[in-house]
Amino acid sequence: MRFMVIVKADKNSEAGVMPSTELLAAMGKYNEELVKAGIMLAGEGLHPSSKGVRVRFAGKKRTVVDGPFAETKELIAGFWIIQVKSREEAIEWIKRVPFDVPESEPAEIEIRQIFEAEDFGEAFTPELREQEERLRAETAKN
Repeated sequence: MRFMVIVKADKNSEAGVMPSTELLAAMGKYNEELVKAGIMLAGEGLHPSSKGVRVRFAGKKRTVVDGPFAETKELIAGFWIIQVKSREEAIEWIKRVPFDVPESEPAEIEIRQIFEAEDFGEAFTPELREQEERLRAETAKN
């Protein structure tokens, strides 16, 4: 099972405050544990929303909205993609993230399962499955 682990933004990440050397070292150690365990597929931090844009879709109309975006609690500061045997295993790994933050400023991480081909049932035809496999192979080469 694959999961996207979403690190929620806070006032510091949105202000562009960079993590301390100590936190970077702790995160590096944690990421190394994930890699050695064979579960980390990807993981990155994101620039603040002030450097981002959103594209809104309404019918054929496309509207680009520049950041920053108001609702910090709805924003993402980083992510991991992990592959584990169960939701419970994902939770156990994420509980080990080295976010030792004050109780007055709690951090939040969201864990969401990624759809797999079999989740789509008959709608995911053999032709669509072949296309998906081809695109994944091409992406892996890049």
